[in-house]
Amino acid sequence: MTRPLVLADAQTARDVLTFAGRAGTASSEGVRLQGAGGMLVLTAAALAPQGLFDHTPTVLAMRIVHADPELRCDIVVDELTAGAAPTELTLPDTGRAPAWAGVSPPRDGWELVAELPAQIIAERAQWGISAVAHGSPDGAGEEAVRALRAQIWGEPDEALLGLPRGVAFAAHAFGFISGSEQVRITQSGRWTRLAFARGHVLSRGPAVTGLTAVRTTGGQ
Repeated sequence: MTRPLVLADAQTARDVLTFAGRAGTASSEGVRLQGAGGMLVLTAAALAPQGLFDHTPTVLAMRIVHADPELRCDIVVDELTAGAAPTELTLPDTGRAPAWAGVSPPRDGWELVAELPAQIIAERAQWGISAVAHGSPDGAGEEAVRALRAQIWGEPDEALLGLPRGVAFAAHAFGFISGSEQVRITQSGRWTRLAFARGHVLSRGPAVTGLTAVRTTGGQ
């Protein structure tokens, strides 16, 4: 029998279920659970390439929560369900091994490079959602829709300081955008991280240089 996933409290368990549910809506790539030292790191791919010639960027959503100090795990699962106790969640019998989980963001070496108002990120997410909706004709096949999503979300966006527009999609899809906060942007190697109060968005790709603080949005 699979052991339950034990969180710090009932609210944290509900938050983890919410994250897993949003991950299932954003993609079908599962949720990675890494538990150690009383913390549980939740990572999900909002966007990830599906093959060698797929140019979709790797964009991850991450949330870190408190868990049982004895919890030790590193597994990718398709879903989580409520457990027998309010602080417990039930894992599926088997895990999975998506390609995106094979390359983890660095733990250190992050340097602050810029800040962005959350409002700009929200606006670019809405623009991209509208572009995908209007660019997908009725009856469009799965491959055509995937190619359109890769084009729109993978395109560098000047309003996002040259980052792929998919970072805005991830922040919106996982409910990280809230209020008028300034989002800190840090870099480590090929990785860029947007730190929201509710979670983190990470993008892997060519290093973006010359980022500066932006407080007004550009039109497109």
